[in-house]
Amino acid sequence: MGKSSKKNKGSRAGDQLDSSDTESMSSSSTVMSDVAPVYATEQVTSNDFVLDKLIDDLYEKRGSTRENALVGLVDAFESFVLLPFIENKCTTLSHLFINSIKKGSAKEAILASRAIALLTLTVGAGANSHEIMKEALPELCRILSGSDQSKMSAVLDCLALVTFVGANDLDETEVALKAMWEVIHPKSGSNVGTVKKYRPPVVAAAITAWSFLLTTISNWRRNPENWKEHISHLSTLLESDDRAVRMAAGEAIALFFELKLLDVQLAEDSPVEKDPKYQLFIYMQGMKAKVTAQIDALSSEAGGKGADKKNLNDQRELFQKIWDYVKDNWNPEETVKVSSKLGMLRVSSWTELVQLNFLRRFLGRGFLKHAQGNSLLHEIFNFGVDKTEGLSNIAKKIYRSEEEKERALRLNKDRKMAQERKQSILNEQV
Repeated sequence: MGKSSKKNKGSRAGDQLDSSDTESMSSSSTVMSDVAPVYATEQVTSNDFVLDKLIDDLYEKRGSTRENALVGLVDAFESFVLLPFIENKCTTLSHLFINSIKKGSAKEAILASRAIALLTLTVGAGANSHEIMKEALPELCRILSGSDQSKMSAVLDCLALVTFVGANDLDETEVALKAMWEVIHPKSGSNVGTVKKYRPPVVAAAITAWSFLLTTISNWRRNPENWKEHISHLSTLLESDDRAVRMAAGEAIALFFELKLLDVQLAEDSPVEKDPKYQLFIYMQGMKAKVTAQIDALSSEAGGKGADKKNLNDQRELFQKIWDYVKDNWNPEETVKVSSKLGMLRVSSWTELVQLNFLRRFLGRGFLKHAQGNSLLHEIFNFGVDKTEGLSNIAKKIYRSEEEKERALRLNKDRKMAQERKQSILNEQV
């Protein structure tokens, strides 16, 4: 696991399957109804045979049998932190899941990719997750370099998670980053004569996965010279016709500012014109100005005819947060109520927010369960006391009312600033 950034710190498989897959998945959804009582107290009991039977089914030749087994196992991994159950099964499960990626249908490969990622999240950082990463990495990268885009989003999520948890050093992390970047920017790929065109959902998934891994880089990899191509292309993606791509690129650029990947230090003991970094400095200053203007425009983009209002509002809110950080160094803040015992999960940086957004999207309904019982998430995030715990109902209402007032004031300020910027743009065009 990339330890340098962790402490400074969803979509589901079914979302990536077409409607023809729904029936076979739902037919096995009752499997886990037998498992739920078993793990209600997260104790390993004699009823482990239910999960063992699902594992046995992964050896079957019939693809539909393996698919249904994967549905049940994914459901179990999402719903419960199965660390006791997998203690002596990690290698076996990893081999079976990777075999399903290699030999199964697109649906089976999607489910198996998700299962490997969930297995890695459950086992946590250490020798087991490192072995999972080493075994899975070649096959995942092979799929990303291929032409079948139907399973790429799931593979990108899987590659991000197994590397995030399992990588021992940045050299291993950079293998995954490079594979993802070749999806984001195909011209940078090894096949010079063939430039692939990926669908917007795949590009958005690649940027999101890439950004998630980017949060783990350490100081010695922050040479601005290495990031010229990346910031230039991300700036281009801010002008994409697809809103999800624009938003994913925006989060990546926010990370660039926070990690200071655009900052160039000029030598103080030599004339500027003789400093070899001077041209890089000028280039990065220009890119900062360009992306800042783009962020400004996207934070107050007009709806237009037929615009998706919800997603448009999400875009405005995201780019307003980025604008606040870039212009005023105002860190993004978010809290998630986990439980009365653990209190609140709090993030207050772009690194943490990118990690939270990725894991929350990936785990979906299972996020709270893992936030409560998965030690890996406790290593990544800070958990604070719920300040309303122990207060009377009236006191809780008063406290939350004050919080809502503060939030409303901030939102009103954001809206006013966005309106002022939009009006300024209109005045300049007159």
